[in-house]
Amino acid sequence: MKLFHFSIIKFTLCLILGILLAKLITISTSYSFILAVIFTAITVLLYFILKKKKRFIFIYGISTYITFLFFGLFLTNINEDVRDASHFSHAINETTTSKIITFRVRETLKPNAYSHRYYVNILNVNTKHVSGKALLNIKKDSIHSALPIDAIYTTNVNLTKVKAPLNPDQFSYKNYLDKQQVHYQLYADHTTIFNLPHTSTSLFGYAATFRNYINTQLTAYKYTKDQLSIINALILGQRQNITKAVYDNYTNAGAIHILAVSGLHVGIILLLLNLIFSPLERLKHGKTIKTIILLILLWTYALIAGGSASIIRATTMFSIVAIGINLKRPTNIYNTLAISVFVLLLIKPNFLFDVGFQLSYAAVIAIVSFQPILEQLWTPKYKLPKLLWQTLTVTIAAQFGIIPISLYYFHQFPSLFWLSNLIVIPFLSMILGLGLLVITLALLSVPKSFISDAFGIVIDWMNHFFGWISSQETFLILDIPFTVVQVVVSYVFIFTIYKLYHYKNYKWMRLTLVSIILIQLTYIHNYYQTEGNRFLVFHKNRSTIIGQKHDNRLTLYSDIKHAESNTIIRSYAVKNALNTTTSKPLNSVYKLKNNYVLVVDSLGVFDIKNKAIDYVLLTQSPKLNLERLIDSLHPKGIIADGNNYKSYINKWTTTCKKRKLPFYHTGKTGTFIIDY
Repeated sequence: MKLFHFSIIKFTLCLILGILLAKLITISTSYSFILAVIFTAITVLLYFILKKKKRFIFIYGISTYITFLFFGLFLTNINEDVRDASHFSHAINETTTSKIITFRVRETLKPNAYSHRYYVNILNVNTKHVSGKALLNIKKDSIHSALPIDAIYTTNVNLTKVKAPLNPDQFSYKNYLDKQQVHYQLYADHTTIFNLPHTSTSLFGYAATFRNYINTQLTAYKYTKDQLSIINALILGQRQNITKAVYDNYTNAGAIHILAVSGLHVGIILLLLNLIFSPLERLKHGKTIKTIILLILLWTYALIAGGSASIIRATTMFSIVAIGINLKRPTNIYNTLAISVFVLLLIKPNFLFDVGFQLSYAAVIAIVSFQPILEQLWTPKYKLPKLLWQTLTVTIAAQFGIIPISLYYFHQFPSLFWLSNLIVIPFLSMILGLGLLVITLALLSVPKSFISDAFGIVIDWMNHFFGWISSQETFLILDIPFTVVQVVVSYVFIFTIYKLYHYKNYKWMRLTLVSIILIQLTYIHNYYQTEGNRFLVFHKNRSTIIGQKHDNRLTLYSDIKHAESNTIIRSYAVKNALNTTTSKPLNSVYKLKNNYVLVVDSLGVFDIKNKAIDYVLLTQSPKLNLERLIDSLHPKGIIADGNNYKSYINKWTTTCKKRKLPFYHTGKTGTFIIDY
């Protein structure tokens, strides 16, 4: 019996289960390590005991799977930075009067409307050496340039925890950052950070310097800002400078993957490099030499492109492919994928929760599984139709893998995705090749030429084409409710369809029908989940938004126009499959079955007769005597939304605390909700 008789796919699945288990239950790092060691010892012992007893081989298999499960649990725990004793969170929680924070800039992120953003490594808290990553927000100004990678700064601004969203079903930037091992952030400006000298430069620093040099050289070719931003995204993996309009066009056209250096780009680059270095195969040990060169160049490119999660996973996968192709080792694509997933999750278990990671592997698995089936439907005689047909089948096959995940995360479906990919993908290898050539010419200081101009024209054509696709709003389906249960059931259905095609028997026909019934049940369940009535006071700074949910209908009242289009409302409505009405002006009183909610606005009027008021909503910073209001109305609680001055909130908090009356400030407790 061979030790690795069991498939790497099964090992990978068990590792994934262990990572998921670590997120569901709380278990100490030491305890998870002990469990992993114990089951490793049991597995080794069972191997020697059962290697000649084939009847009991399944016991060894079960033990092996459990071992990998506990290794997934353990690896997830040790990768949680905050559990490390040297993490800066332990130092800033100590009771000291002031904190001097020293940090190194690690990565430049896409800026928002108000701030430039960076990931930074915290080096010191006062004089104590620490570790850990944080988010740095630097207020935008027109004078200072971006902070360079590897630069070291010191500041006395406070590190604060990243806050969870205050409204239900809103996108949680906190959860996203948690997966990146970022739990704290700094808010600063250029007057509150001070540059320190540094002597060491990391590989990422050298890569950033090289990217900056490339951009400096490209300025000689007079590219526009939009052209440069696409070149940086397409080839150098940097999407920070793409305008929102251009980014939205690519997203709505179903072509955003073109702007992310990922499997598609790395695969094309591998093919180009494989072709360029193919003459080396004539030498003795030429294939080995070529493979080593390919791996070095692939990983050098991954570093230059920023070393993001998408680049690392793509380079890992194609490194394994390169080894298999050039050393003539028989490889199964599913095993290759499983090995790359296994290696990546060993290094960083949180990759599993990266949306790009999920989409990338789902797309590749779907292409490998379904593209050959679709391609058999038609066999064109000529090369051009054959190329277009292959591109179309690859594009459609990928959708089998990515649609469920895309609907869950983004709640939209660009139905013209096939046209976007059909037109651009066949030429992407030429576009990338031309881009790499232009960058090479720029590095060699070759003057502006027909080649550089042609590349700029190609970029403009891509931008205009995807802009046109995006403008076909009829074909962009928005606000699609889709739950995690529906994702799972959808993949069950897709899997059974695949099996039914290959086996065409009663068993898989029955399972396919069962999966269809399960899909129907999820929709029925979602429908009944919308039943019931709810009153909501949402949190929004300098605005008031009230919602009344009656079964699957959400009626909005607000002091802003078109509140139904606000991101807060759209997120809540989509996640809960609700139909929203056009927002109406605020009422003074809301009746909730047996409860009444009084709204007191800037006028400060609360003279209500013949109604027992249960809750009072204070909005628009009313000038009133809260104690007199409480004595007059005897409410069960006071609510204050985000449309009030902070000084008023503090005063009302003190009053309610003194009167032992519940005070709900949406800026702290989040959306105020009454179910009735």
